[in-house]
Amino acid sequence: MTLRIAMWSGPRTLSTALMRSFGARLDTAVIDEPFYAAYLARTGLAHPLRDEVLASQPHDPAEVVRALLGPVPDERPVFYQKHMTHHMLADYDLGFMRHVRSAFLLRAPEPMLASYQHGRAEVALSDLGFVQQRALFEREAARLGSAPPVIDSADLTTDPAGTLQRLCDALGLAYTDTMLHWPPGRRDTDGAWAPAWYAAVEQSTGFVAPAPAQPKPLPAALARIADQARPHYEAVAAHCLRSGATPGVGARSSSSS
Repeated sequence: MTLRIAMWSGPRTLSTALMRSFGARLDTAVIDEPFYAAYLARTGLAHPLRDEVLASQPHDPAEVVRALLGPVPDERPVFYQKHMTHHMLADYDLGFMRHVRSAFLLRAPEPMLASYQHGRAEVALSDLGFVQQRALFEREAARLGSAPPVIDSADLTTDPAGTLQRLCDALGLAYTDTMLHWPPGRRDTDGAWAPAWYAAVEQSTGFVAPAPAQPKPLPAALARIADQARPHYEAVAAHCLRSGATPGVGARSSSSS
């Protein structure tokens, strides 16, 4: 029986570091943002390395789903799927979520925007995935009857072992401390967009707490986007797995294939 984990996040959330963490497990195969090319092909948006992304992945979301539910690379028993919530357009068939265990990775809007603005000059709320993440979370919670697992990227830097332990417990997966460290460098499984976005994670070897610093105020336009995003972030963040909290039992009951 394969455990297929769909991790739903927005950009600049330590999502690639978390993929590194799962990729450090001997029992786990990973895939990086498999709907990215389909999203760009449909929306026509100009993203860094757009042509390379379009050439690297299927454009048909149904074809992506078939791969996500098909044979796992190297026949590993765990298949970790890193997804961006904003890639999931309104007309996509989300039925495949019944066959994966969904979890949600958050980051507060202000630090996310402070990081994201360095990669793209123009930013809209829809680029960040907060609205889509809340919709996917609420859809999955309704299906399960309780909240699926939620973690915050800030907790990954301040308490990586505890946060990963709670996440694995909620997913029904044995935790291993190999998830705390990984060798630096690029991976064959990294997406074609890695040269534009992955410089920091390629140098990383684990989750590191940021140095204390006074955050710079966001430009007014980005501050307005952060204000729009915050209610959606807070609605999902209320369910974060933290020490002393009891995860929703529904997180253990989602089906796998």
